[in-house]
Amino acid sequence: MPRPLIEFIKLKKPEKARYLCELAEEFFQQGKRVLITVNDDNQGVTLDLFLWTWHKGSFLPHCFDNGAVDCLDEPVVITTAERNGNGARVLIQGKPCSLEFVRGFDQVIDFAESYDEMLLQQSRRRFVLYREAGFAPRMR
Repeated sequence: MPRPLIEFIKLKKPEKARYLCELAEEFFQQGKRVLITVNDDNQGVTLDLFLWTWHKGSFLPHCFDNGAVDCLDEPVVITTAERNGNGARVLIQGKPCSLEFVRGFDQVIDFAESYDEMLLQQSRRRFVLYREAGFAPRMR
């Protein structure tokens, strides 16, 4: 089984929501299905609303998979769970996922949140964990 391409994006400010939107749009424009993980329902609802309004003139078809709606046909899905209901090949980790889940994608985006020392240390541990698991993570 091929290993996914894992890329980290360094965040110097707490602007992850903007990056989640930009990346989702970038991959959508390339014709790729995208899964975005978030920490909780509040973040999911907030990101869902933000995707409708963040960029004037753009339309990014998406849904928040909260279990109440069918998101199978949507090219961009937001979720709190490690569930890939739309068959996405790109994973954007607003919330870190398990190695087992990461293995199911062709491309994975993670974040090095350098504006917060604790979050930065956590991202460094994930970077090492990916390497130890045989992946070749890199900075984007």
